[in-house]
Amino acid sequence: QVQLVESGGGLVQPGGSLRLSCVASGRTASAYTMGWFRQAPGKEREFVGTIRCDDRTYYPDSVKGRFTISRDNALNTMHLQMNSLKPEDTAVYYCAAVRSCTVLLFRNVREYDYWGQGTQVTVSS
Repeated sequence: QVQLVESGGGLVQPGGSLRLSCVASGRTASAYTMGWFRQAPGKEREFVGTIRCDDRTYYPDSVKGRFTISRDNALNTMHLQMNSLKPEDTAVYYCAAVRSCTVLLFRNVREYDYWGQGTQVTVSS
């Protein structure tokens, strides 16, 4: 069993930056594919990015070049650095994990077994 806890959300102006963190407890994070998703009011949960066991990262076009995922296996922590934020980035951001290093459909919410409680990110002037 893995427990995920996100932190770092808040209110930021357009063009600003935020860094989200996700701490995994209970198991070694390096054996998990981990990802970030977000959900805006009235919309489906969408893929923001993933980091695989070998530290390869993948992003959708909507955040590519602006968001960066990293992990610190010693601290069982994953980060999401968000730069050049836009109002359309406003959402609740969720950390997710699955005990597999060979997940192919990592953009799919159903591939992940563990989820955090979410942290609100609001981009507004």
